[in-house]
Amino acid sequence: MDADLEALQEVRDAVARAQAAQQAFSGFDQAAVDRLCAAMAEAGVAASADLARLAVEETGFGHVDGKTLKNLFSTRNVWESIRDEKTAGILRRDDAQGVWEVGVPMGVVAAVIPVTNPTSTALFKILISLKGRNAIVLSPHPRALRCIAAAAEVLRKAAEAAGAPPGLIQCLGKPTLQATEALMRHPDTAVILATGGEGLVRAAYSSGKPAYGVGPGNVPVWVDRSADLALAARCLVSSKTFDYGTICASEQAVVVDAPVKEAFLAEMKKAKAVLVEGEDRAKLARLVQLPSGALNTSVVGLPAARLAKMAGFSVPEDTTVLLAEEGGVGRDFPLSREILAPILALYTAEGWEAGCERCLSVLAYGGMGHTLGLHCRDEK
Repeated sequence: MDADLEALQEVRDAVARAQAAQQAFSGFDQAAVDRLCAAMAEAGVAASADLARLAVEETGFGHVDGKTLKNLFSTRNVWESIRDEKTAGILRRDDAQGVWEVGVPMGVVAAVIPVTNPTSTALFKILISLKGRNAIVLSPHPRALRCIAAAAEVLRKAAEAAGAPPGLIQCLGKPTLQATEALMRHPDTAVILATGGEGLVRAAYSSGKPAYGVGPGNVPVWVDRSADLALAARCLVSSKTFDYGTICASEQAVVVDAPVKEAFLAEMKKAKAVLVEGEDRAKLARLVQLPSGALNTSVVGLPAARLAKMAGFSVPEDTTVLLAEEGGVGRDFPLSREILAPILALYTAEGWEAGCERCLSVLAYGGMGHTLGLHCRDEK
């Protein structure tokens, strides 16, 4: 069979199995739902380190310690946050107003899983979907197929051992762009959880289905003259070195209030960040953005010293972050984009109003509606 047709047939078969399983699952009471979700969370916690190693091995992004923590958060912490939430039966009743709220499952969830955070995203999407008595079909990024499938298998076994109908958790084995689009638009897909690039999220929102999308971040952070500069530096370095900056909520640009710039840079130096200047800065800019204007994805999730070597210059092996001053925002300023690596664009502004404008311009370049941070002690 033609490979594209085979992938589309796999989508149809997976949704059909998931729908049949979900119809049986929709009759489970709250205790039964919580029992199998607790079993999945426990299994996910136990497999966190192994899944992290597999993800790093397969994708080349990030590091095992960071991915292990993400997996633990996506199982143990997510379950703790939703464990006591009621999702089956009568949730709330207001007899005075004559209103009863009843928990009803959506049906089949289509879940698109990215390459940057593959196992953790799969784990939490499965957990929250089944907590609502839904079935789920995962569409994994092709470069993370093995680790995403492994994460799904861990939770599938745990759920079925706890009494879940077979077929509730499905993972496509032949993921393609066409297959993902077919999954999102399938008549029996009820809701979409889309994590990925801007095009994917737009496709999810235009599918005609209810959709929750998380796209690029391009996060700016403002360091005000009233900030605790040592704390700001520690926070930035911690964020950018965690899994080598592959979280889309990690800072991409730091905008510093002019009077404290030198003191801030001194604190960043103490935290083993390196300010890249001159020709080395130009080399770094050429590395991160291809001549076409697209991001060079080979830089994602790598340590700072390795990125410097790829660009053609050297920094100490224990360098945490590469800082580089950027002159503007947009395609002509490669470091102003979301890079998902321990690289920070550096801007200087005089006062919070100018800093605010710069932060908003960074957000507008690929990060609208996502994340912005600030460091200050001046409440006003």
